[in-house]
Amino acid sequence: MDQMEQTTSRLELTNHLVTLFKNTPSDLIDKIIYLIQGKIRPDYEGIEMGIAEKTIIRIISQISNISIDKVSHKYRDIGDLGSVAESLLENKVQTTLFNEKVTIERIYLIFDKVSKTTGKGSQEIKLRLLTSLFNDSSPLECKYIIRFALGTLRLGIADITIMDALALAYTSDKKNRKFLESAYNVSSDLGRVSRVLALDGLKAVSEIKIELFIPIRPMLAERVQTSKEALEKVSGKGSVEFKLDGERVQIHRKGKNVEIFSRSLENITHYYPDVAEVSRSIKLTNFIIEAEVVAINKYTEEFLPFQELMHRRRKYDIAQNVENYPVSVNVFDILWASGRDKTNLPYLKRRELLKDIITNVEDRKLTLISQKIVTSVEELEKFMAKSIEFGCEGLVVKQTNSPYRAGARGFAWIKIKREYRSELVDSLDLVIVGGAHGRGRRVGKYGALLLAIFDKNENVFKSVCKVGSGFTDEVLEELFDELGKYKIPNKHARVYSKLEMDTWFTPTIVIEIIASEITLSPEYDAGMNSIRKGFGLSLRFPKFTKKIRRDKNPQDITDETELIQMYRKQRNIKL
Repeated sequence: MDQMEQTTSRLELTNHLVTLFKNTPSDLIDKIIYLIQGKIRPDYEGIEMGIAEKTIIRIISQISNISIDKVSHKYRDIGDLGSVAESLLENKVQTTLFNEKVTIERIYLIFDKVSKTTGKGSQEIKLRLLTSLFNDSSPLECKYIIRFALGTLRLGIADITIMDALALAYTSDKKNRKFLESAYNVSSDLGRVSRVLALDGLKAVSEIKIELFIPIRPMLAERVQTSKEALEKVSGKGSVEFKLDGERVQIHRKGKNVEIFSRSLENITHYYPDVAEVSRSIKLTNFIIEAEVVAINKYTEEFLPFQELMHRRRKYDIAQNVENYPVSVNVFDILWASGRDKTNLPYLKRRELLKDIITNVEDRKLTLISQKIVTSVEELEKFMAKSIEFGCEGLVVKQTNSPYRAGARGFAWIKIKREYRSELVDSLDLVIVGGAHGRGRRVGKYGALLLAIFDKNENVFKSVCKVGSGFTDEVLEELFDELGKYKIPNKHARVYSKLEMDTWFTPTIVIEIIASEITLSPEYDAGMNSIRKGFGLSLRFPKFTKKIRRDKNPQDITDETELIQMYRKQRNIKL
């Protein structure tokens, strides 16, 4: 682990992983993969460790015989509890008579028990389980066990790197990654893929197919700025659909059983009992479809902004929220039906299948998303105007003959928003990484938030701007309370920023920002040296759009490469 932490080279990381995988028993490989990913089980199962930093501080205090205050002070200085433990436990006196060996299997089993421990007295049970593990561990082992437990492993290992290493370790050919990636895209479970590969080989991996109630990694769209460019990307003929301002969902149904998954593969069925119910009105009884759930005015049925929908993402008063914030379900794709994979069918064929099963549904809250085939910029612009009239964000332009490519982003699907048509205005999804204390009306809140883009090559977040405008008092209050859960004493290890902030946060909460333009700046790390040496990229006059993107993971936000391309297009610089 130390060697992997000390390198930023993807090639070196891959080589370290290959060595690790080759030395791991086949029946443990899935557990290794989950731990590297910072999880216990695949995302869609929704299993979390639920270990608080305070619990870890108590354990360090207990086994080091150092007060909680001193441990906390050390944490404020270092900013990483794993390193705190390693430092304070160097002179630890052995307190157990018999040591049980610390193995990956034992670590995983204890983490699994911890994740399943709930209810009264659960924190004390978790404390005992973890304390027994730490007592048997060396200071270095404690460092990484703590990082595993808190999800702060600083290895910078992306899923694609893990798949490269698996292909090399088990097939000796990195080209076979494509088979692993394909299996991962339909199973959303890299641990399962690795176990099948290790135990049964590449052929068995190729036989992993779509299954009901296991979400498929969604196909993603590229963005362009003009209608002309969008039409060129689809060779002059495209299917255009309304781009709704809602939450993308994947709906699985078998008989009366319905489960709903978010764009980030979270099971959100309990938030949307009405969506599950209306899905049962479809005449086909076994399917996987994709739809956009949009908040609507309960009196006029007009579309409402995305932020209204987020009231539905609260754990309590669900029945009341369903009543107060009704939604419409706008279906746009079908991935599986009656036991058959439909993703390889051309887009228009999938659209015809949807027409067959959706158009006869009597419930007006479930509908097929508005769509039109266009062959000219004029037609596309007219449909864009129509979408704006209906309260939509813009359009999605799709190649008429393209299959559904799970987990892939490309120009088979293209998003074009109203904002993108201007060279000066754009919208980006950014993650909050820091905060500055407010003044005047904002005393006791945050006056400005430091935002970052994601660099998927280095698996880090890079500062891009500070934003302080566009926030209502209500949203500020909501953000202040929520950000409190992710407050950390020092800058997060995966955040690159030259700026000093009053408060730092674990990159978790994603918000949407618009700006007048992208500019060069020596202060921000996004796109550093990509355009001019010593300069990064920032946003001029950034403004919060009032959208907190709870449907997006931090890794799903605007990517550094995307930001650089947007700047080049804005300045008419050749790509």
